Amino acid sequence: MNTTFTARKFNASQNLQDFATEEIQKLNRYYDGILSVDIVLEPTPDNDEPAKAELTVKVKNDLLNATEKGVAYEHALRSAVDNMRRQLIKYKDKRFSR
Repeated sequence: MNTTFTARKFNASQNLQDFATEEIQKLNRYYDGILSVDIVLEPTPDNDEPAKAELTVKVKNDLLNATEKGVAYEHALRSAVDNMRRQLIKYKDKRFSR
């Protein structure tokens, strides 16, 4: 699985990049046909939830997207991974139930 990491309008620490990569690796448990993952982190003007995480997962013949906001990038990323986990399970069930 190819992973690209983008931090818009700020410089992400190596710890944040490592955290994001570790969280994304957990998605392989739910569906092993993931071709690539794009991680985009960016600040938002919202004072309550200033961090936004967006995941774009490419699987065979489809593209799945999850966007979440949170109080910190780690929180937003965990929420987006959880959202993507549900999408992957649903995708897998629909694809292999035929």
